[in-house]
Amino acid sequence: MEFIPQLIVDALLLGGIYTLMVIGLALSFGVTRVINFAHGEAVMLGAYGAYTVFVVFGVDPLLAMPFLMVAGCLLGMGLFHISIERVLAAPHVNQILLTFGIGLVLQNAALIGWKANERSVVPSYAYTSFGFGEVIVPGGRLIGFAVALALVLALFFWLKRTEFGRATRALAENREATVLMGINVPQMYALAFGLSVSLGVASGVIMSFLGAISPFMGFHILVKGFAIIVLGGLGSIAGAVIGAFLLAFAETAVSYYVPNGTGWAEAVAFATLFLVLVLRPRGIIGQAVAE
Repeated sequence: MEFIPQLIVDALLLGGIYTLMVIGLALSFGVTRVINFAHGEAVMLGAYGAYTVFVVFGVDPLLAMPFLMVAGCLLGMGLFHISIERVLAAPHVNQILLTFGIGLVLQNAALIGWKANERSVVPSYAYTSFGFGEVIVPGGRLIGFAVALALVLALFFWLKRTEFGRATRALAENREATVLMGINVPQMYALAFGLSVSLGVASGVIMSFLGAISPFMGFHILVKGFAIIVLGGLGSIAGAVIGAFLLAFAETAVSYYVPNGTGWAEAVAFATLFLVLVLRPRGIIGQAVAE
């Protein structure tokens, strides 16, 4: 139990990054009721975007983040109008196959554009660290956590305090009433989906200087993302936040206390997904997966 302070710090920093990674996925499902199986590829594109601007133009990933997020939002809105909008009333399997196909297209586009070898971004702050007694705080993760926290708080402020945010919440709660109020539903759907992709891109920018970048990173991100939102409750942003920190603490504890824990930590998301689906399909907050 001697590692508990370090475990808490590492889990909190990881949980903040996980929160940003999945909150867009929860937002898009909560509004459109479409499970986006291409969300991992949105994160992947954000990481490659950060890598490209860093290597080609020498621009720090965090400085490029606002521009990459805008590009991601426009891409998401475009994809929604071109494809997602056509399957809103279709069976869930149609929606899953469509978004899964979009993910494969984006993955192969990354393979063509950046090849299969892993890349990384190494700004000066990526490998710094700070010591507080026996606790070591990695500088890159601390900065990533701070940026993720700022973006999550900005999203909550937008949902609570702005006209478009309140319209988005109303649409998530009752589509029929929203139509009667004169809100442009297709526009709000597109905006929510665009913001979802934008937040995925932002988490990819953060991950670009915390680990390796590859065209196949989206799958692992997607698995963890679904484990988190199923744990927290599908469609619940607050549940996504809770689920992100719970998974982060579980993974960190396994990596600290289980032999060969780093390898086993990757299996925690699969185990969490299985147990929640069996024991509590509604998650902590939210609706049942089958609904």
